[in-house]
Formats: sequence, C-alpha cells, structure tokens
Amino acid sequence: MSAKIKYTDEPLGKVQVVPDFLPSPAELAFREESVKVTLALSKKSIEFFKLEATKNHTQYQRMIRRLIDAYVDAQAPTRQSTRTLRDKAAQRR
Repeated sequence: MSAKIKYTDEPLGKVQVVPDFLPSPAELAFREESVKVTLALSKKSIEFFKLEATKNHTQYQRMIRRLIDAYVDAQAPTRQSTRTLRDKAAQRR
C-alpha cells in the first residue's frame, strides 16, 4: 500500500438514490427469540447505540438486533423474487 492514490474530479455517471429502509432508533426496541453470537463492533457504533438506548429506555444490544432484523426484512423481497423466478423456470422444464 505504498503507492499514493491519485484522486481526479471525474463525473460519477448514473447515480441511483437508495430509499432509507432503516428504522429510527425508537423503532429498534422489540423482543424476539435470539441466538447468541460474538461480534466485534467499532467503538463509535457502540457509543451511538448506548446513547440512543438510554434516550429510548431500552438496551443497546436489543437495538442492534432490531437493526439487523430490519436489514434482513428489507432484503426478503429480493430473495423471494429470485426464488419465484427459479420456481417458474422449473415449471417450464
């Protein structure tokens, strides 16, 4: 990594706006069945969630879990549509 990066002022090309699918910190306080895992997160992320958890009278771990669940839920339509396409292709055979 000794080579320096040369930045240029180039056009970005076609830009696509991605809708904000993440819930607010207040929406991240639910209780569901869980599985324990070990995960190393950045200090700034943990500080953010601890602060927001205090404001919303909940646990920061619960908020992180809900954030990940929201991401999975947002990805579900993509996975379902792929499965549907596969099923339709199998029916044609």
